[in-house]
Amino acid sequence: MSRHALITGAGTGIGEAISRQLHHKGHAVTLVGRRSEPLEALSQALGRQSFAVSGDVTDRGEIESAFKAAKAQFGDIEILVNCAGMAPTAPFHRIDFADWQRTMDVNVNGVFHCTQLALESMLENGWGRVVNIASVASLKGFPYVSGYCASKHAVLGMTRALALEVATQGITVNAVCPGYVDTDIVRNAIAGIVSKTGRTEAEAMRHFTESNPQGRLVEVTEVASAVSWLCSEAAASVTGQAVSIDGGGTA
Repeated sequence: MSRHALITGAGTGIGEAISRQLHHKGHAVTLVGRRSEPLEALSQALGRQSFAVSGDVTDRGEIESAFKAAKAQFGDIEILVNCAGMAPTAPFHRIDFADWQRTMDVNVNGVFHCTQLALESMLENGWGRVVNIASVASLKGFPYVSGYCASKHAVLGMTRALALEVATQGITVNAVCPGYVDTDIVRNAIAGIVSKTGRTEAEAMRHFTESNPQGRLVEVTEVASAVSWLCSEAAASVTGQAVSIDGGGTA
């Protein structure tokens, strides 16, 4: 059955892959992000049943406007995928509070704003799917990304609490927790390690793959497939869960 799915952080990486997968499954997709160019390019590539609208998840007014435009295009939002996120790095004692606050605003408050807005129609209609793109950093700590870990732990707590609140309302709320994923962010980080340390690309890659027992990066399509399943009728009894996609790293 075709549904209306809204995806934040939809223009690149994991968000783009999720948008493509849900559209392939027959859903109408609204693509939300701060930068209009990649959103428009993706919408043009997908064709019919896709709609791009810019909006910063940290700005309640912008997100309200984006949701209003989405509803005007495809009707009530039935599937929400919160994918927008950021992951600055720094030793804890050197974190700038502005960076800490921005991380919380994007990764936690953005999920709050979007989910609260989407719930309005989901509760009225008695059906909904909320999938939060969390991280294995929701489940364990990692050095030099304490702000990211704190924010993703918060997202998982929010996921579990809300899932219990709406368990009898036909709405499921889950978190997908990937390990390191093969995206431009990781590839750029590898290139940075090579240029700054003199390590080979293979040596730099091991920094990202050693936590995965399969010895590789996770593919964006693997994350997208898990999200697609959680949005389906087949996953109606799956809620409040943290679905790890990390090659067994958190086993």
